[in-house]
Amino acid sequence: MLHKFIINNTRVVLDVHSGAVHRVDRLTWDVLEDYRNIARDGLLEKLARRYPGQEVEEALAEVDELVEAGLLFSPDPLGGSYTPPAHNIVKALCLHLAHDCNLACRYCFAGQGKFGGPAGLMSLETGKAALDFLMNSSGGRRHVEVDFFGGEPLLNKRVLYGLVEYGNKLAGERDKEIKFTLTTNGLLLDEETGDFLNRHDMSVVLSLDGRPAVHDTMRPFPGGGGSYDIISRKIINFLESRDYRNYYVRGTYTANNTDFSRDVLHLAGLGLREISVEPVVAPPEEEYALREEHIPGLSREYALLADMVLERARAGDPINFFHFNIDLEGGPCLPKRLSGCGAGSEYLAVDPEGGLYPCHQFVGQEEYVMGDVYGGLVNKELPARFAGAHVYSKEGCAECWAKFFCSGGCHAGARAYSGTILKPNPLGCRLMKMRLECALYLKVAMAGQQ
Repeated sequence: MLHKFIINNTRVVLDVHSGAVHRVDRLTWDVLEDYRNIARDGLLEKLARRYPGQEVEEALAEVDELVEAGLLFSPDPLGGSYTPPAHNIVKALCLHLAHDCNLACRYCFAGQGKFGGPAGLMSLETGKAALDFLMNSSGGRRHVEVDFFGGEPLLNKRVLYGLVEYGNKLAGERDKEIKFTLTTNGLLLDEETGDFLNRHDMSVVLSLDGRPAVHDTMRPFPGGGGSYDIISRKIINFLESRDYRNYYVRGTYTANNTDFSRDVLHLAGLGLREISVEPVVAPPEEEYALREEHIPGLSREYALLADMVLERARAGDPINFFHFNIDLEGGPCLPKRLSGCGAGSEYLAVDPEGGLYPCHQFVGQEEYVMGDVYGGLVNKELPARFAGAHVYSKEGCAECWAKFFCSGGCHAGARAYSGTILKPNPLGCRLMKMRLECALYLKVAMAGQQ
């Protein structure tokens, strides 16, 4: 299976099953168009009408070599089927320290942090039980991860501090390494909290949507009024305290700012270099929801952003745009490429009372309760169902060129669209493919500069 595309006059060919990416000229592009469809003599005759015969012969020989080497038209390495391993090794937890928030973001999937229930904070006892559960459920795996999430987790910062101390102690006793990440809107970042996060070398994901008007429209305070001025200042102060290391600034774009490349440039203008601006996930009736009519413009916007990223890299002032990151040499192993984030099997979320869910986006949904951190996994069917939701079982994924990069997409996004985790949202798929094409384009464009 091949995927061919053109961005900014650059022709790129992806060999789907080997992962090989080729930058090709017009002649090779045309050779590949008919290489498997026309007998060799007929192909030579057809191409000789447009190109010198010797050049056609050379291009065909080069394609033959790549086919022989397994870098073009390679077969599916798993023959179109996959059986996930029958184990429940948990490697990561998302701890909901607070089901409450100090902002009222309009697009919040968690209902302003409460996830459809009452406001609440996780106790230190419950958090410790969650870390015990992680250590006991991670088997022989040495590296485990914990993301502190909400709502706004810094509303419960004393418990956060206690859990980091406890988790590091526990990991040392179990001969494991634990990595902590905090996802925060930044409003409660102060010198004390920054010192703690820096001292423990914690990764931090910070929410900032971009330009002031864009951010303030979607991320106001509960009583109204924009939060950009306070948050941007706190983020910059915090990042200066850690020399701009170990962070991501994450924004969301909506139908109100489909020119989101300008928001990326705004963030870069603040001195931020690790940037993720992602499409909103919202019911189609919301005025800010992305719809099919936005697709052509968004495609152009991603291509524009890709060239901006390329120009800055060439000028020695790079930015790292999360969705254009792609590792063609040392990326995830094949099983990981089939099942993605591991939600519901390797990755679980914990609500403030200790309930276990497949991921943070399923928290509060009764049918997705898997057990709790005290009694462990009770619903054994759910981990198997999520582990079985991979690119060979999701509708349309096995035939898709992007399958080994998107891994079938987000389970929660699929369920919100179709009612099942096995039928992805086609709009989400379109956006994913746009980003992937830009990522592959940047790979070959930057390789050409080396």
